[in-house]
Amino acid sequence: MGKDLNFLLSDAINTLKYHKDNPVLKIYAEKIRTEYVSEILNNKIYDIKPEEEMSKVKENTIIKRDIEYGLMTEEWMNSPGLEELNSSICNCMKCPLGKTRTNFVFGTGNPRAKIAVVGEAPGAEEDIQGKPFVGRAGQLLTNILKSINFDREDVFICNILKCRPPGNRNPMPDEIAGCEPYLFKQLELIKPRFILAAGTFAAQTLLKTKEPLGKLRGKFYDLLVADATIKVLVTYHPAALLRNPNWKRPTWDDVKLLKKEYDKI
Repeated sequence: MGKDLNFLLSDAINTLKYHKDNPVLKIYAEKIRTEYVSEILNNKIYDIKPEEEMSKVKENTIIKRDIEYGLMTEEWMNSPGLEELNSSICNCMKCPLGKTRTNFVFGTGNPRAKIAVVGEAPGAEEDIQGKPFVGRAGQLLTNILKSINFDREDVFICNILKCRPPGNRNPMPDEIAGCEPYLFKQLELIKPRFILAAGTFAAQTLLKTKEPLGKLRGKFYDLLVADATIKVLVTYHPAALLRNPNWKRPTWDDVKLLKKEYDKI
């Protein structure tokens, strides 16, 4: 396979749980949950590391995120562009959020952007308009981007979740597991050079870690998506800045660091 089997197996299990009523797939799900997995093609055995060993992000380590999500091929996986991908997934009902959303919030911006901004989930205004970061936090994000000489049209803006959690509650693990494959397909198509991860859930999901945001800030992480390496920088979510203005200064430091690294290319 030549890829990190740990992440492939995790995403396979997440896909299977949405098809739990299929008796054939139940058998595969039980096999995947065993301690060791055999790769039939070359008869090798891969040891699955405990999740806690993967919870800390080490500096100068490339974080690999595979695009081969699940054991079954779905139409959206073969999308040649963002427009086709949006058309394929906009009616998604894989989790309960599909029943409560007003609009599916795919993302907006430059489809060839060098920078992608990734937040956690749509809010009330985003749910109404079907666009990410258009409420008060979105206006603040626009100003943050302008402070380093970027317009919203220069970057691509999206979220981990494409549907609003009721009451703007935090994303649930199963919701993230079901939706993050769409995000990584977006990143595969856009091929950004940088990701600004806004908020704890965005940072922890992208980097596959449980470390708090405060410990993740201030440095870049190499994220391997398909064949492209993307530099990830973590900062506070704009909504958090509205609640705590004291975080505006460190956020300014973060985006200045992003601009400095961006100018190198």
